[in-house]
Amino acid sequence: MSEPDPYHLPHNPLLIVISGPSGAGKDSLLARLKELGHPFHFVITATTRPKRPNEVEGQDYHFVSKSEFSDMLAKGELLEHALVYGDYKGIPKQQVREALASGKDVILRLDVQGAATIRRLVSDAVLIFLTADSEPELFERLRARRTETPDGLKVRLDTARKELTHVEEFDYVVVNRNDWLDRAVADLMSIIRAEHCRVRQRQVTL
Repeated sequence: MSEPDPYHLPHNPLLIVISGPSGAGKDSLLARLKELGHPFHFVITATTRPKRPNEVEGQDYHFVSKSEFSDMLAKGELLEHALVYGDYKGIPKQQVREALASGKDVILRLDVQGAATIRRLVSDAVLIFLTADSEPELFERLRARRTETPDGLKVRLDTARKELTHVEEFDYVVVNRNDWLDRAVADLMSIIRAEHCRVRQRQVTL
């Protein structure tokens, strides 16, 4: 293997997975990144769950029926898919390939189960675990949403507790404290900049 040339290091695009339990603030983090105009490709996930009142088709998710999702799966169009709280979510493979080919860093927002799948499929993906400052803070965020039935909330709390035990499977952890979103964004950007400064760059293949 030839030695790297410090004057002509490659600039390989990254596949960045942002994961963590419900209530960690993944959507808020991505929304802030978009507001700041960072030139990433934000992958739009396909999901069979109903659209919430504040969500926009093609911006937050691609909302599809279960039969449409099954068709995508049968045709091998999904990089990763999972059943999450009774609904299916999946990452369109072609969307990721085209973005990487254009030279853009690609950001995936996945639950912990989905991140584990990407870890198996794409060894050079950058996995970042986002969480709140503490378990009580995380649980309070979930309760404050008031979007779940008591039983649904219990499922989310139990799932979050289990997901927190998987942090060591990730490359980095970013703490998203209440009212400190921009600090979490800065930490994330520091990670991405550091990755692009590696002597031996990650090489993402799908």
